[in-house]
Amino acid sequence: MKTLVIAEKPDMGRNIAAVIEPKAKNARTYIEGEQFIITWAIGHLIGLAEPDAYDDKYKKWNINDLPIIPEHFKLKPNPKTKDQLKVIAELAKRSDKLINACDAGREGQHIFSLIQQHLKLRQPVQRLWISDLTPETIRKGFDELRDGSEFVNLSKAARARSEADWLIGMNGSRAFTTKHNVLLSVGRVQTPVLALVYDRQKEIDAFSSAKFYDVEAYFKQGDSEYKGLWQGERIQDEEKAKAIAAKVRGKDGIIQSYEVKDTREYPFKLYDLTLLQREANAKFGFSAKKTLDLAQALYEKHKVITYPRTTSNYVTEQNIPQMHKSLEQLRGTDYAKWAGQADKKYVHKNNKSVCNPAKVEDHHAILPTNKMARNLAPDEAKIYDLIVRRFLSHFYPPAEYKVHTIMTEVEKEEFKTTIKQLLSEGWKVIYADQKKDAKKTRSKKSKEDEDEAQNEEEVTTPFDLNAKEGVHCVNSEAKEKETQPPKSYTEGTLLKAMESAGKQIEDEELRDAMKDSGLGTPATRAAIIERLKQVGYIVMKGKRIVITQKGKMAVEVIRGAGVDLLTSPEMTGQWERRLNEIAKGTASDENFMANVKKFATMIIGKVKVQPRVAKESFEEKETEAAKPSRSRKKTTAGQKENTASGTAASTSKKSATKSAAKKTKTQTGGETGQTLPPDQLTSKTKMVTAGIAPCPRTGCEGTLIMGRRGYGCSHYKTGCTFVIWKDQFGVSLEREDIAALAQSGKTARSYTLEDGGQNREGFLVLLDPETGMIGIGS
Repeated sequence: MKTLVIAEKPDMGRNIAAVIEPKAKNARTYIEGEQFIITWAIGHLIGLAEPDAYDDKYKKWNINDLPIIPEHFKLKPNPKTKDQLKVIAELAKRSDKLINACDAGREGQHIFSLIQQHLKLRQPVQRLWISDLTPETIRKGFDELRDGSEFVNLSKAARARSEADWLIGMNGSRAFTTKHNVLLSVGRVQTPVLALVYDRQKEIDAFSSAKFYDVEAYFKQGDSEYKGLWQGERIQDEEKAKAIAAKVRGKDGIIQSYEVKDTREYPFKLYDLTLLQREANAKFGFSAKKTLDLAQALYEKHKVITYPRTTSNYVTEQNIPQMHKSLEQLRGTDYAKWAGQADKKYVHKNNKSVCNPAKVEDHHAILPTNKMARNLAPDEAKIYDLIVRRFLSHFYPPAEYKVHTIMTEVEKEEFKTTIKQLLSEGWKVIYADQKKDAKKTRSKKSKEDEDEAQNEEEVTTPFDLNAKEGVHCVNSEAKEKETQPPKSYTEGTLLKAMESAGKQIEDEELRDAMKDSGLGTPATRAAIIERLKQVGYIVMKGKRIVITQKGKMAVEVIRGAGVDLLTSPEMTGQWERRLNEIAKGTASDENFMANVKKFATMIIGKVKVQPRVAKESFEEKETEAAKPSRSRKKTTAGQKENTASGTAASTSKKSATKSAAKKTKTQTGGETGQTLPPDQLTSKTKMVTAGIAPCPRTGCEGTLIMGRRGYGCSHYKTGCTFVIWKDQFGVSLEREDIAALAQSGKTARSYTLEDGGQNREGFLVLLDPETGMIGIGS
């Protein structure tokens, strides 16, 4: 018999097969060689069953049937990928050993564990645990396979995460939705993240702006000139500020103190996923999901970076030789001008800003591999460029500065100056070509950003003063400023807040310590943000995240029910920490789940006695947002990332389209989807006068009707859960499309469709007549 290797996705399986069975036969759904059979899972083949799998009464949403707490959770194969599950089952019958080659992380472990559990596989298991897909790493990984028993605790943590999300999501969503007669999606992680956005908006709304005045003076001593900022309590009287400016203008002064310090600036930390997503959002406006998808393609398809879903910014001693090899490879690329000057001596085991094994758990920081990057799409190249430059910067010396701190006194008024004089660029030479772009970006910044800039000037020319000599104030002026409200979240700053469970922690070490108790994981945070867009809780206005009326009311009714803990970032962050402790074997999954069940029961008790809120309270006022466009016009990737989406009902059409296409109404798990009544698809459903087409669901005699965000069945009240979302794959489906899909299983015309970051021509086809899931066909 042979050994069955189960990878997470086809590309992974093919990469592995090319190394361990180069002469193997490709059978499309698996690859078979002399010793190994390699197949794949295509992501989640199995999920937790819907409530109606436990009792038919749960087909209807009734608050009196809650809480739903299964004694044992049932599993359900994904109907879209059931054929691949059958392939694995048949291959397992011919195998006496299994190798888990799914992604080396909690979710990858969960995917394999569910397959093993559902198919009742009893063969001994070994674990492939690797961080990149280069042939060398795969070969080394197979030489060092680990026993599956080492990952029992990781499997327990993954299962606890999944079941906890189901309990909170299913019970919370059904409770609040039936109580208030409006779809209110609730989740163990998504709700605290929404609360972060809500609380920030409340701060902004409550902010009262106030004017104040800065006095700036310009001094000269010989050939040296510099600017100083008046020191004292904030001036709110314009006349007082003007009087100080007039008092010192044209007068002589003295240098009260002059201090010069030599300082060094070291390269920024290597990327973990969250930091990469934050910087890609700030620099390119990419959503968290887009950055994750691009990084995954660089890892899986192109094999030019290491595993991207990492929480670490450091490497271990074992990674140092590989980093040196990657540097050599880069010397033969477009990065040769920087790689050629890079020095390996700076990257060694004693450099704690790079090599810190204590801060590396499952995976090290994201690094370029020694594989040449070819044929990258433009956006893939942007992410690769970020990673390569950050990597190369650590092979350079620190940037060196002289920092001049000057206190100048004129007419008994004090002015402070800080000047950073660049002595040596060091690692910053790698970013020198981006300085022009940075200046353009700065020129477009808002007044508030300028006001927040530190009163610090950086110069590249020599600067020197004689502290014993006087100075002359050549000019001075009073500048009107205005206090600024807290900034709205962008996806980048929201990721930062999620990482530290909402605490605004600037200290890097303290923020690192909070990583184990953040909201979600690097692998799931992008999906959480997309989920909030999908259900109409937030919309994008440029880079800014704006909470909708529905999102505001969701937080208010949850808090109003007395279940504030459900919106608490700190509390949910502690749950995430507990899951990490379960994975390490230092906490009990049974205790964790017992507490989650108690919490779910408490939520239901609170909601049952809560007064119902008027449905209109959840609706956007027409003046607050523009009506959504129904255009089929194709947009560029940049437009998708930066266009506001209209009302809550339109729910960020451009940025969430691909996510919505993958998330159907029958998904489970709380954080990625909920079964919801078709009349609750938006805050206010508009029904058509006549049905569009008969409902395709087996045994259902209903007809399809139109809501603002989807087409659902008229028999939703008796349990039919069929729905087709309007906006999928970059097009907005209309009545004739739905009629064709329902009656013939295929749209009558083809479109330019968005598929995994690429545009291609194709028809839309109905993949599952039970749920309404659609896909791309030819």
